[in-house]
Amino acid sequence: MPESLQQFFDARHQSVRRAREFAIRALDGWGLTSRTEDIRLCVSELATNAVVHGTARGHGFLVRLDIDDNCVRLEVHDSRRQQPVVREPAVTDISGRGLMLVAALSDEWGVKDRTPLGKVIWSCFKTAGDDANPISPPGSDRDDRPLEVR
Repeated sequence: MPESLQQFFDARHQSVRRAREFAIRALDGWGLTSRTEDIRLCVSELATNAVVHGTARGHGFLVRLDIDDNCVRLEVHDSRRQQPVVREPAVTDISGRGLMLVAALSDEWGVKDRTPLGKVIWSCFKTAGDDANPISPPGSDRDDRPLEVR
């Protein structure tokens, strides 16, 4: 049975660490034993992109994780429609590798527009054969209402 967890974050650099912690708690609560480092790193990269490039003033971002029998889907929702571009940074560049890492670590990834504004950057991580047990961590509530990113 699929399970979903999501959390909203303010567009502050400290939120990147909080988004990673949220993801690790969710994955631990589901009993996921493989791909956790890949997912954690992708959460970090996509949350950083949301803070730096994807959020309009006064808006935050949302991290959503879905798990089923075959994969974990990571989504980062932000408030700008500007599409991200995979860059080919020079060896001396200190940034610009985030989406390259997401592409390398995930089994699939992409971008879709969000209504009424913004976009969703998603990535999937196959977990077939893992010990994952989709049980929500204590204190989490599943919420299937439509999402609003402020």
